[in-house]
Amino acid sequence: MFNSADSFSPDYAAARSKFLEHASAHGGGLESIRHPERGPDGAELTTDVAWFGPRSADKVLVMISATHGVEGFCGSGSQIDFLRRGEVEAAPDGVAILMIHAINPYGFAWIRRTTHENIDLNRNWIDFARPLPVNDGYETLHDDLCPSTWDQASQDQSQKALAAFAEQHGEYAMRRAVTGGQYRHPDGLHYGGVGPSWSRETQTRVFQTYLDQAGMIAILDYHTGLGPWGYGEQIVTAPVDSDITARARDWFGAGITSIRDGSSSAADLDGDGLSAAPALLSHAKVTAVALEFGTKPSPEVRAAMRADNWLHSHGDPLSPQGQAIKRELRDAFYGDSDDWKGLIAGQSLLACRQAMRGLASSPAGATV
Repeated sequence: MFNSADSFSPDYAAARSKFLEHASAHGGGLESIRHPERGPDGAELTTDVAWFGPRSADKVLVMISATHGVEGFCGSGSQIDFLRRGEVEAAPDGVAILMIHAINPYGFAWIRRTTHENIDLNRNWIDFARPLPVNDGYETLHDDLCPSTWDQASQDQSQKALAAFAEQHGEYAMRRAVTGGQYRHPDGLHYGGVGPSWSRETQTRVFQTYLDQAGMIAILDYHTGLGPWGYGEQIVTAPVDSDITARARDWFGAGITSIRDGSSSAADLDGDGLSAAPALLSHAKVTAVALEFGTKPSPEVRAAMRADNWLHSHGDPLSPQGQAIKRELRDAFYGDSDDWKGLIAGQSLLACRQAMRGLASSPAGATV
């Protein structure tokens, strides 16, 4: 009997093995791109790419997992479930599928949201030739968010500082300050970097290699950590009045939310990959959506992120304390239970079918 829970994996290595197995079984053209670092067990890390359908396809569905490393449990499971269900073979005529498995394999393997450079990949897609964005709210909170010691006193102080900021400026302003991206503290939270990360450069090359012929592209980028348990929010990051947002509402329905108008559980931010995609793929019409699946309450998720940030700045990830923090972070971004996995697989399947139907019903975007 088919069980969606079997599509999910307990760690990066198992997820990669399962992805390669099912991608190969369904005729995917595979490419593995080696990461410069290794996993906690010393094993090699790779971003794996699978292509299904004619390479000349004008219309392509792109599925990206592990933009935020540890969130790869969700994205990988969704990709594998899609394969196991035979959705590749059922794709509409003329629609190809590109799966990017573990674009941030370091974060997936080490149970981190960030890359090996401590960069939040979804804050890294900015033009570094221009002045870096300034996040004054984060500057106010940085020392309390990223203490040099991790004990009850420092955790209490962090919560006190967040509550005081929210009381003075509002809850949304607090979330925007913490999560909107910052470019001054390499050891801090949601650090956007001072140049393109390995994962950004890899994704850019994959897009250029596989999508240069496409005229109509749908991108689904998988995330977790915001919203109610197992609920999938479909988020656009494009301007509210853009053609991208209009197509997303047409394809996916009225449930679409936006970080630009405050309707999303995610705050407005700088440097996300979906906003960068239309310029990177300027020859095509791009419809980019983030699928955000809920796990634990936001205060618990934020606390787990702060603990992990402290661990990699001041602690030992392989120590007993480090392993306890890793378990908390994994639990914050991965609902390791059958009900959660079933919810994610079902909503992912719906979104993929909606995207493929939208692609198939749209006029050709390019002459091949």
